[in-house]
Amino acid sequence: MRKHELVIVVTLASLFAAPTAYADGPAGSARGLKTAPVFSYISEKHRTAAPFAHVMFCARNPDECTARGDVSEISLSPLAEKQLGDVNASVNRSIRPVDERSDQGDVWQVNVTAGDCEDFALTKRDHLIAMGWSSKALRIAVTKTPTGKGHAVLVVRTDRGDLVLDNRTNAINSWKDTDLRWLMIQSGDNPRIWYEL
Repeated sequence: MRKHELVIVVTLASLFAAPTAYADGPAGSARGLKTAPVFSYISEKHRTAAPFAHVMFCARNPDECTARGDVSEISLSPLAEKQLGDVNASVNRSIRPVDERSDQGDVWQVNVTAGDCEDFALTKRDHLIAMGWSSKALRIAVTKTPTGKGHAVLVVRTDRGDLVLDNRTNAINSWKDTDLRWLMIQSGDNPRIWYEL
C-alpha cells in the first residue's frame, strides 16, 4: 500500500469511528469512559415495630410470614420482567379497591376480591412466590401518598434496583421515581421484622 493510500484509509476510518467520551478528572482528561446505568436501592435505617395489622396478619397466616427461597435480588430477565408486569396488572384488575379502615382497625388479607392497598401488595407477593420467586426479594413497604394518606406497596429487589408494584398504577417504577414518602419496610430475611426508612 502506498503512502497516500494509507493516509486516505486512516482518514476515512477516523470519519466513521464512534465518538469517544471524555471526562475531566483529577488527572486531567480521560478517554473512552462508558457510564453504566445507576440503579437505586432502598436503604433501611433502624429496626422498628411492625404495623399491628401485619402482626395480626402473620398470626392468622404464618406461612405468609416466613422466608422462602435464598435469593435476595432477582435477575430481571425478560421472563421475570413479564411475570412482574403480568402479576401487577392482573392483581390490580382482580381486586376491587375499598377502604377497609373501621373502628376495629385495618385488617390485612391476601387473595381477596375486594380490599385496600396492603391487600393488593400481599396478593402480588403471594402470586410471585407461587411462581417460584424468592420471598427475600419481595417486601411490603408502608408509605404516604402526596395527600398524606397511608399507603402500602410491594417492593421487589432486582439487579436493576428496587422496583415498586403499586395498586394505583400498572406501571412498575424505581422506588425513587414514585410520588411516595417512604416510612418503613419489611426485612428480606424475616418478613416479621420491619425497618424505618
